[in-house]
Amino acid sequence: MPGLTKPSHWLILILVLLLLFGAKKLPDLARSIGQSMKIFKKEIKDLSDDDTPAQTYSQPNEPTHPGPAATHSAPSDPSPTSPGDQSHRGGGAA
Repeated sequence: MPGLTKPSHWLILILVLLLLFGAKKLPDLARSIGQSMKIFKKEIKDLSDDDTPAQTYSQPNEPTHPGPAATHSAPSDPSPTSPGDQSHRGGGAA
């Protein structure tokens, strides 16, 4: 029969662990394994949570084909001004 089914198997395993790691290091080892498992489970949960928001944002904010109004790169000013003409800006000649 494979596995640790008999109590003598468990006793031998515990003795081997005590000899390898010592009595003081076993609680620290168990604590670090527990923290690692906790972080691992949290990351797995976060990965599965990341999949759901991607489905809710399926509509694009901007149209995929720009219309004729979107082809102009800069707004045009219908009234050209010369560098000396400051009358429309509120500034006067001093």
